[in-house]
Amino acid sequence: MRITPIDIQQQQFKGKMLGGLDPQEVDAFLQTVAEEMESLVRENTELKEQCKRAAADMEQLAQQEKNLRETMLAAQKITEEMKANAQKEASLLISEAEVKAEKIVADAERRLAQLNDQIQDIRRQRLQFESSFKALLDTHYKMLALDEE
Repeated sequence: MRITPIDIQQQQFKGKMLGGLDPQEVDAFLQTVAEEMESLVRENTELKEQCKRAAADMEQLAQQEKNLRETMLAAQKITEEMKANAQKEASLLISEAEVKAEKIVADAERRLAQLNDQIQDIRRQRLQFESSFKALLDTHYKMLALDEE
């Protein structure tokens, strides 16, 4: 059975005739005990409320921590995805640059071959021209020599 401050205040004792208790002292003591118990009940109630608030705060902090962890994991995942995408993009750019470089080199080699062919053609034409010109000069020289004779 729970005793409340009101139970203490309303408690009555039967007095004895000889050597009994002084009713005023008993009442004063009961009043003091009732006040102390009322103070303890109030303090207990306040402590329970503080405990509830602390538990609620802890729950809120636990939820915030969970949210923060989830956010950090999401950010880490996004960062890793961004790194992977950047590496893929870099690899793609390098591959494209290599293909362009190979094309440029191939075009340059083809142009070099064309120029070498043109140079050979021009040399051949020069030799033909020199031969034809020598033959023409020889012919003219012979004609002049015949005319002199």
